[in-house]
Amino acid sequence: HTSALVCPSEWLLVHLFLYLSAVSTNTMVTTMLRTMASPMRLVSCSSFRAKTLNLRGTIRSTALRASISTQSCLAVVQNTSIQNSSSRTRRTGLVRSPGVPLPCATRVRYAHDWTARSQRSRASILKAVEESDLAAMSTSEDDLEELTSAENVVVPNGVAAVPVPEKFDVEKEVARRRNFAIISHPDAGKTTLTEKLLLYGGAINEAGAVKARRASKHATSDWMELEKQRGISITSTAMQFEYQGYQINLLDTPGHADFSEDTYRTLSAADNAVMLIDAAKGLEPQTRKLFAVCRLNGLPVFTFVNKLDRPSLEPLEILDQIEKEFDLPTYAVSWPIGSGDRFRGVYYRPTKKVYLFDKTGNTGRSKGAKSNEYDFDDPVLIDLIEEDLYLQLRDEVELLDMACPELDLEKVRDGKLSPIYFGSGMNNFGVELFLKSFLTFADKPRAHESEEEKVEPDDEDFSGFVFKLQANMDPKHRDRVAFLRVCSGTFERGMKVTVERTGKQLSLSRPQKMFAQEREVVESGFAGDIIGLNNPGSFAIGDTVYAGKRRAYPGIPSFSPELFGYLRNPNPSTYKQFQKGMDGLLGEGAVQVLYQKEGGRNDPILAAVGQLQFEVVQSRMETEYGVQTILEPLPYQVARWVVGGWDAVEKVGKLFNAAVVRDIYDRPVLLFRNTWNLDQLVADVPDIGELLPYAMPPKQVVGKKGKK
Repeated sequence: HTSALVCPSEWLLVHLFLYLSAVSTNTMVTTMLRTMASPMRLVSCSSFRAKTLNLRGTIRSTALRASISTQSCLAVVQNTSIQNSSSRTRRTGLVRSPGVPLPCATRVRYAHDWTARSQRSRASILKAVEESDLAAMSTSEDDLEELTSAENVVVPNGVAAVPVPEKFDVEKEVARRRNFAIISHPDAGKTTLTEKLLLYGGAINEAGAVKARRASKHATSDWMELEKQRGISITSTAMQFEYQGYQINLLDTPGHADFSEDTYRTLSAADNAVMLIDAAKGLEPQTRKLFAVCRLNGLPVFTFVNKLDRPSLEPLEILDQIEKEFDLPTYAVSWPIGSGDRFRGVYYRPTKKVYLFDKTGNTGRSKGAKSNEYDFDDPVLIDLIEEDLYLQLRDEVELLDMACPELDLEKVRDGKLSPIYFGSGMNNFGVELFLKSFLTFADKPRAHESEEEKVEPDDEDFSGFVFKLQANMDPKHRDRVAFLRVCSGTFERGMKVTVERTGKQLSLSRPQKMFAQEREVVESGFAGDIIGLNNPGSFAIGDTVYAGKRRAYPGIPSFSPELFGYLRNPNPSTYKQFQKGMDGLLGEGAVQVLYQKEGGRNDPILAAVGQLQFEVVQSRMETEYGVQTILEPLPYQVARWVVGGWDAVEKVGKLFNAAVVRDIYDRPVLLFRNTWNLDQLVADVPDIGELLPYAMPPKQVVGKKGKK
């Protein structure tokens, strides 16, 4: 506003903030907020008339640069008097006589307005200073620094002292991060183990169950209604919590093969993997596939053998399976004492302690599984467990000490040695021991390869990539959240970033800390953290986001689907809801959507890896958008993207034994009934060029006005 100031000391201060926010450091700005016993010592003038004063922009910019709260900023103008003659303030009722303080309600309204407005650029701030009388004072930065030093200033009465913003030690913050994903075959107990890790980490007070009774608590990570009904994990989930000084980012992945693409994307954001194995079944098909993805990404793999409270395979047999099938040596960190109804506890090799568990109490839902700790050589053990179990334990421990390699953490973090643990997630046996040991052995956030160079996690410039999109996490709003993995630098709320694929600049004003379906605003983040960003169509899966030096991380591809079908809306009155559902759900990338090349049917063609993906889309369309749909299967099993684009398709003319469709980016896709038809087309029509079984989002160029 164009304002006439009645020259109270606080208003002079505001203009000094404006100047300092443009030319000085955050520390100086904060020092100004803390001081001002006598502003007249800082600026010598009897009256002050500002030609350009935007109160909201000034305080908002200062607050963001100094990393302090709006509430602290309001303390500065707590007793401000203003006589404003602008027409806008007359309309809004903000005209005040000299000496009359602004009412509390007005200051609160200002605070909300500041939050909604974007931060002014440095150039705009400097221009405002140059046009004001403040610029005529020509006070040098050295003079200002001397004037605002701690010994020259005193906090005045009535103005709350504002704490100096914490300067983060990036290297220290990165070192205490632990980021990991849990992989397993369905029904191995993955979600149950996730709940118990959250329970021991203090993130929840009661562990939920995958298949909960009506009066029981459902699993935290299974927040979707269909997940609760079917008792399976359908979508990957990120959960962040603190435990013993560590910042833990836990990624829960769906175990079903139909959702393997979502799991693949999630693993790209992990630094460690926990492979969960059913003790009664050993290695299973989906476990083998997901382990191959972990090895491809170079992830350290920790193994937890679950369900020891049921009849199980011999522990040595499980170790032998892992070493032979995966060519991966193992190191048994803990060792079970019995199995099934004779499961008594575990022996923890690093400390040579035996932990015997008491099965009494509500062990499944709380930390009620009590353990008694004994030295391995304590003679009382033979009386506490059966003699044959005691003798078997001693023999097996002696064999492990002689035959197994030493625990080499460098090999563990290089993915060449897998620490292995035994326990029961359902009964809390061995879970806490695993969590504490894992945090010690696991790798901190790793460096990531970009197009230009390898980017270290403590690099000064912020960068990250989007690995997942999720719609309607809040049932009350049609929201869409992009899951961002921070790779380097410091993430700060309100910072401006660039999307590498489009070149578009965004202001991240509402970042969120994720905990399954629950969210809260986050102020900062570091490498390894998972941050939720509001996604109004600005992000695609695999997008690189950076501030400062340009980064471009490898994208995340969409793989060839194996099932296809028309999704039809039989009720024309729900056309708008149907389109909203298509835009919201299919933007997640859980299934792909294709369309006819031209003319013909307008119904979208859904393309998925498994049948269950179709059922999830139809269920969510009904529950979240109120639209019942019909799926008409198509007889295709293979899809290939034409690298040469539409020019290559038009060049070869009509194609036999193949259907030509287009994807959401208007690129040609060929559908085949089987691989034999694909091989025949490649042999008969070489001019079609290269065909790819995957696709990446295309690069887009955005002009100065944001137009593509």
